[in-house]
Amino acid sequence: MKTTNQLIKLVNKIFFMSLLLVLGLNAAFAQNDWKLSTEKDGIKIYTSILPDSKIKAIKVEADFDATPSQLVAIVMDVNTAPDWVYHVKSAKLIKQVSATELYYYSEVTLPWPVANRDFVAHLTVSQDPATKVVTIDGPAVPGVVPVKKGIVRIENSIGKWVITPLGANQVHVQYSIHVDPGGALPSWLVNIFATDAPVKIFKSLKTQLTKPDYKNTVFAFVKN
Repeated sequence: MKTTNQLIKLVNKIFFMSLLLVLGLNAAFAQNDWKLSTEKDGIKIYTSILPDSKIKAIKVEADFDATPSQLVAIVMDVNTAPDWVYHVKSAKLIKQVSATELYYYSEVTLPWPVANRDFVAHLTVSQDPATKVVTIDGPAVPGVVPVKKGIVRIENSIGKWVITPLGANQVHVQYSIHVDPGGALPSWLVNIFATDAPVKIFKSLKTQLTKPDYKNTVFAFVKN
């Protein structure tokens, strides 16, 4: 009984911490001014300074020839993240709660001598019935997977995908993220990920969309 009660308390703690993180950082995203940093190949990158953080938040925007369901299929297909997400060494589904909710573990590779980072993310998909805008929230959650030796655990992070239909087979995709990478990172490394990574991710995403696995994807919970 004691073990069961401890597990319930741990799950409740994780949920509460994740909720606070999502609400707090989402509010910060909405309140802070985004400044255009880079525009290249139809991809716009914005940065924003958040209160009490030395790391800037990043927002990336671009249009894609795709349906909302195709974008959802790729983002939720977490095991294939190393194919298109910059510097992701591995990604593994931990728990598929439902068609619209899952937990996954990922390790991010960094140049030597900096230690790799890892995290567990909680992805949830929702759609506004009026606007048809799809949102995928992905905060990092602590306590789900034991910390691994030699890898720095990221526990404070939030990512959000906003997929807005523009017309037949065309969407506007916005991805915003704020990460506390933990440990000491040199400024040059932070700058690389702040400028190069978003462009490379979105370019790889365009390539990923051409794969047959996602071409005719349809979800009952996403109205295209």
